[in-house]
Amino acid sequence: MNTATSTQLIAAQELAKVRAARYAGRKRVNQIALTLSLAAMAFGVFWLIWILWETLRLGIGGLSMTLFTEMTPPPNEDGGIANAIFGSVVMVGLATFVGTPIGIMAGVYLAEYDPRGWLASVTRFVNDILLSAPSIVIGLFVYAIVVAKFKSFSAYAGILALALIVIPVVIRTTENMLTLVPSSLREAAYALGTPKWKVITMVTLRAARAGVITGVLLAVARIAGETAPLLFTALNNQFWNGDLSKPMASLPVTIFKFAMSPYENWQHLAWAGVFLITLAVLGLNILARIVTRQK
Repeated sequence: MNTATSTQLIAAQELAKVRAARYAGRKRVNQIALTLSLAAMAFGVFWLIWILWETLRLGIGGLSMTLFTEMTPPPNEDGGIANAIFGSVVMVGLATFVGTPIGIMAGVYLAEYDPRGWLASVTRFVNDILLSAPSIVIGLFVYAIVVAKFKSFSAYAGILALALIVIPVVIRTTENMLTLVPSSLREAAYALGTPKWKVITMVTLRAARAGVITGVLLAVARIAGETAPLLFTALNNQFWNGDLSKPMASLPVTIFKFAMSPYENWQHLAWAGVFLITLAVLGLNILARIVTRQK
């Protein structure tokens, strides 16, 4: 018995040593992974803070009343970017107005009507392609089917290109948010004899309202800084233009043009535009967070 007990004791001690060695190894791996994660985070935060600081330092210096009241100037002359601000607001607003209903209705179809059908699978596949497609590809597509066909750059083409960027983001967000709504809510509404269309509009969409609004705001934040699609569609305009069938100025394209120029006044206006567009995108992201937190 003593020999057996001693053998069991030795085996237990060896097992404890093995477990301690494994625990120490896992702990070292965890520490290494944590250190690398913190280093990656610090690396990203460093560049983010640097970019924001340079935008703040150089952008605030270009802010003035003329920035919001005058058109883009010739080289070495005073002026503003009022036409570019107006063009961006118009095209982003109309693209959101066009793309949001389409995205919400498609998301409702995928989540509520035919979540496992062949059409839903094809729609999700195409939507994933649009989500991952570079914006310049969408710009070239709209150029080929609109600009080249009508032989003219126009704000309409820019709105179409931006709407094609908005739609997949809203579809994905709407479908995901509706999927998270508990089935018991739908069943309770059906048990009361509520029609399907009213269940969707009054129950599921209302329950997922905060998430859907967040998706729309994030889509607006994305298209607000897009340059490549507008270079191939709306192009640019140095003057004030309210005609959507003609080229229209926008903040991203104006920033691109002025930042690449050798003229100091254009560079100051470019940094001021960068500051404004960064402030707008930051505000939209904060608003999306607030909406989600309220939910």
